[in-house]
Amino acid sequence: QVQLVESGGGLVQTGGSLRLSCTASGVSFDRSDMAWFRQAPGKEREFVARVGWTAPSLSTLYGDSVKGRFTVSRDNAKNTQYLQMNSLQPEDTAVYYCNADGYYTTTYHPGKYWGQGTQVTVSS
Repeated sequence: QVQLVESGGGLVQTGGSLRLSCTASGVSFDRSDMAWFRQAPGKEREFVARVGWTAPSLSTLYGDSVKGRFTVSRDNAKNTQYLQMNSLQPEDTAVYYCNADGYYTTTYHPGKYWGQGTQVTVSS
């Protein structure tokens, strides 16, 4: 089976940091896009970040609301992607989902593989 598992969520104060991880099993995504989305209660799913596979440091994309604060990276040897979140704000509170095998045109189109999500809560 193909499975994506997120970890690293939790409760943090405003201005704090968290690092999320997403590990894939059942298939290798080392030649596929990896991405993060999030969804807050009552809001639409939002694109957060993407990292490509050919040159990860040169193929990152970020949603406008997280630019300058979040950093996405990947470790293909571990079949894992990460999301380093700094300067967290209450507006970042959401369930964060790992996604694999998407693509970018004008907006980022998610692939069909999703993780179960990990909760991030930022307190005032």
